[in-house]
Amino acid sequence: MVAIEAKNLTKTFGEKTAVKGINLTIEQGELFALLGTNGAGKTTTIQMLSTLIQPTSGEISIQGLTLQKEKQKIREILNVSPQETAIAPNLSVKENLEFMAGVYQIEHPQEKIQELIRVFQLDEVLKQKAKTLSGGWQRRLSISISLINTPQVLFLDEPTLGLDVIAQKELWRVIGQLKGNITILLTTHYMEEAEHLSDRIGIMANGNLVAVGTAEELIQKAHAKNFEDAFVQIATGGELA
Repeated sequence: MVAIEAKNLTKTFGEKTAVKGINLTIEQGELFALLGTNGAGKTTTIQMLSTLIQPTSGEISIQGLTLQKEKQKIREILNVSPQETAIAPNLSVKENLEFMAGVYQIEHPQEKIQELIRVFQLDEVLKQKAKTLSGGWQRRLSISISLINTPQVLFLDEPTLGLDVIAQKELWRVIGQLKGNITILLTTHYMEEAEHLSDRIGIMANGNLVAVGTAEELIQKAHAKNFEDAFVQIATGGELA
């Protein structure tokens, strides 16, 4: 089943066209990484797909729901874990989870909270105020909060930005557990992260989606030695998919 579909998706800001009629399909349960250099149109694309901004033209459907007619229903089945850690600093870890369960009016809040505590291994920090946590724990809490409403589609924006290697790898483990259960669209500037976590990868350049495939397929396409070299070649050369 197709979870996310964009057809001829376009966004203009005045005379500048940030996204130029891209077509994209992401399957149910897939972890799809969208990569691009600064100004490539990646962030604008994510903002449109997550209903934060309106496309200038084109069509978006999420889980079979169309953005033009069913925006509110779409918002009920997705969530976003932003690049900026989204937590209440003066609340404890458990209080953060309980607060957001109340915001979303979760039917069985304690069951959902216990599930997230287990998946993200939050037991040892439950009583700590969020502002006292390390960066890795804060990111883990932020992502767990984005799952409180059991979204069918999750947007992860730079989930490991600024983390040390150990915290980064631990968060990879947690994200890896989510694969297959929900559809994830990941943005990252870390090539190793995209290669390690993703089922498929899309590369944007100058507002166009110029290549889509597995990491291995993109390496072969670019005749490169590794994925980082493949990304640089495709992103700067504008090779079409």
